[in-house]
Amino acid sequence: MSVRGDPFGRHRVIEPKGKLPQPAWKLDNDTSKLYDNEILIDVIRLNVDAASFAQIKAEVGADEQKVAEKIMQIVQQRGKLHNPVTGSGGMLIGKVKAVGKDLNVDVKVGDKIATLVSLSLTPLNLKKIKKVYLDKDQVDVEGEAILFETGVFARLPEDMPESVALAVLDVAGAPIQTARLVSPSDLVLVIGAGGKSGVLCSYVAKKYAGPTGRVVALVHSERSIEQIKKLGFVDDVFVSDAQDAVSSYEKFIQITNGRLADVVINVVNVPDTEMTSILCARERGKIYFFSMATSFTKAALGAEGIGKDVDMIIGNGYAKHHAEFALQIVRENEKLYQHFLERYGEK
Repeated sequence: MSVRGDPFGRHRVIEPKGKLPQPAWKLDNDTSKLYDNEILIDVIRLNVDAASFAQIKAEVGADEQKVAEKIMQIVQQRGKLHNPVTGSGGMLIGKVKAVGKDLNVDVKVGDKIATLVSLSLTPLNLKKIKKVYLDKDQVDVEGEAILFETGVFARLPEDMPESVALAVLDVAGAPIQTARLVSPSDLVLVIGAGGKSGVLCSYVAKKYAGPTGRVVALVHSERSIEQIKKLGFVDDVFVSDAQDAVSSYEKFIQITNGRLADVVINVVNVPDTEMTSILCARERGKIYFFSMATSFTKAALGAEGIGKDVDMIIGNGYAKHHAEFALQIVRENEKLYQHFLERYGEK
């Protein structure tokens, strides 16, 4: 007899009943029972969302043991890695342990996959946290997870280290959305250009803006300036506190001689950067908020408050073929691949 769960995972919601898994407070993470339309995964590593990881470190300190304890506490309370402060999760890599008999999917037991849905909706049963990588938002674990029938995943590529592929796939939604938004000759501002999504978006923005376009990078430290210049994906780079909207805006228009951005890509991992994005965008310009630290209330009311008519786009982490696109842009540029290898490869 077939025992099917809800395709969207509502059968795993404990509290409040009837909610979808992502907004729910608590999920059933009992992996000893597998519904016929679920996939069971032996989890190898978690890639925690950058905003969530930054918040956890700010709360408990940059201490591996304390970060591990906090992550374990969240999972034990909620049955998933769903940061109650940022509302975000992350993603994982693991080996397929079992495939429900009602599923017709191109994956088999033993395959290594990366889930392309958020940990904030993924039932997760952690047995142990083995290692916390404070510098790359990743955690080695022992445990199991459930992927629902509608869950998206990708096989891990064989031509790059797992930790590198995980870092790229974690932010795969950002570069493909950037490609959709940027047109030839555009002036593009990337806020938070020093992070993994920022580097990918800067490369894509320059590629699609073309030789007549211009890409400007806002970073938070002098160290990031050196890194961005070395990569050579942007035309200008400057240091600013993106939480200081007026100062950032003034620095930006000084660089551009008063021209405002056609497209602003916001990929920071801290809150209160909405107004920098809005001030730096031209009338009817496009702002892409990929950051999970974004308050859409602040963005909407902030734009209204200064009378700025801009198109603001929510950073959907999923787009058709986004995993393949992200991996391919890393493969096609040796500098980009080496950057990810140095930053996220195994030491």
